[in-house]
Amino acid sequence: MGVQTWPVAALSLVAGFAVADLSGVRPLGAVVLVGAVAWCASHWRRRVGLARALALAGFYGAAFAASHALADLLGAWGAVAAAAGAVGAATWSLGDAPAIR
Repeated sequence: MGVQTWPVAALSLVAGFAVADLSGVRPLGAVVLVGAVAWCASHWRRRVGLARALALAGFYGAAFAASHALADLLGAWGAVAAAAGAVGAATWSLGDAPAIR
């Protein structure tokens, strides 16, 4: 079955925001995000191929960007939770579940 990447992908959005928020240094949060998506992408590439790995990494970036827009509606933590949930679901279904089959 291999290592499941969905928890890392989803929780890295939460951890990245927490690091940036608590430290007041946004680039530190970005380090968390970049490190996590790089680790996940390396697993996705081996598991489901380059095209799907790039698509999942792109979705991760899009969800991160969308969380900024959603913050006005849901609040900062609500937006991060929504983005993390979407990334976790997409990562499990497109990146992790194919390894189970």
